[in-house]
Amino acid sequence: MNNLNMGPAGCAASKPEGVGDSLTDQADRQSCAALVMVREGGAQTARSTESLFGLGALANPQSLRMAIKVRGKILFIDLNDVVAIHAHGNYLCIVQNARSMLIRGSISVAAETLDGHGFIRINRSALVNASFVEEISPLLTGEYCLRIKGGKEYTVTRTFKRNLKSLAKLWIGTGAFLPG
Repeated sequence: MNNLNMGPAGCAASKPEGVGDSLTDQADRQSCAALVMVREGGAQTARSTESLFGLGALANPQSLRMAIKVRGKILFIDLNDVVAIHAHGNYLCIVQNARSMLIRGSISVAAETLDGHGFIRINRSALVNASFVEEISPLLTGEYCLRIKGGKEYTVTRTFKRNLKSLAKLWIGTGAFLPG
């Protein structure tokens, strides 16, 4: 008759009656060690596969898109292509490198929606994509002049100058140039 015992690592081992413990224990340890190696190897393979897919996602990231309604159609715009958003009354002008579109909306709602997606509010009526900013220079009035790629300049008002800190993660040699 066989006895069912739990071996190391929770492996079940069947041991015939009358057989010495040392032979059964030795076989039990070897088979469980192989099982543990297979389990760990499988987990390692699963972790490797997960990290491989994660690296693939990092290597080929899908850009963030925004859906807007223009002239009865819904257009999808890559946020990386949007240079700035200006308010004109109840309308927003979405400026890209090659074109601009006018949609109905509020600048405060757009600023709230795009917060954390690379856009900063620079005055009451404008948002700028931080990746397009090339230069900041102070003005005598306490405001700043912000120049983007292509040479267009925007005024950053005193109310929104604290937002300039989010343009870069690291600031070296700025001293007291930017507000605390």
